[in-house]
Amino acid sequence: QDLWGRMWAGTRVSLGIAFTVACIDGIIGTAAGLAWGYSGLFSGILTEVYNIFSNVPRTLVLILFSYILKPGPGTIILGLSLTGWLSLARIIRNKLLTLKENEYILALQSLGLRKSVILRKNILPELVSVIAVSLASSVPSVIGSEVFVTTIGIGLPPDIPSLGNLIQAGRKVVTQPALRYQMLFPIMILILLSFSLYVVGNAIADAADPKKW
Repeated sequence: QDLWGRMWAGTRVSLGIAFTVACIDGIIGTAAGLAWGYSGLFSGILTEVYNIFSNVPRTLVLILFSYILKPGPGTIILGLSLTGWLSLARIIRNKLLTLKENEYILALQSLGLRKSVILRKNILPELVSVIAVSLASSVPSVIGSEVFVTTIGIGLPPDIPSLGNLIQAGRKVVTQPALRYQMLFPIMILILLSFSLYVVGNAIADAADPKKW
């Protein structure tokens, strides 16, 4: 029950939730973005879906799910994944619309190469860096959302250690100078995680960018 042990356990829980949401958003967002930008069949449907759900804040959806369902990691993952993939899908779609106009893509199409082959061999390698940066930046955002809903009392139960629960517990004693460290240390961990994931995401993006090979 010491703060050091709870910080390690809470960081594992928060990172587990964040990486799960990032993976779900990455898979759905990439598939939807490719279909949105390269297939005319789904373009209109996905445009309407984006216009409707992009105006609903993720935090509001998470709060709604926390009230309807039993609070826990599964509820947070479901609430954040419901609309979290939209931003990545839009980024991929915009990037794809630009790539489709490149001369070598048009040449491959005129030669009769299948769309699936063009997507796999010529377009996806160009999108890896974009996906990496988007997913790396989404992890701190997910952790921040978990911290927020836990702080207002509708997130994870108190018996599940997480950064949100640790900050919530530290907030109760922040007025006592001798106990302020209980809020300071979890916040420092959150800042360190956000900065580290940003650096790692940019490094992965640079390594995956074909133009820099």
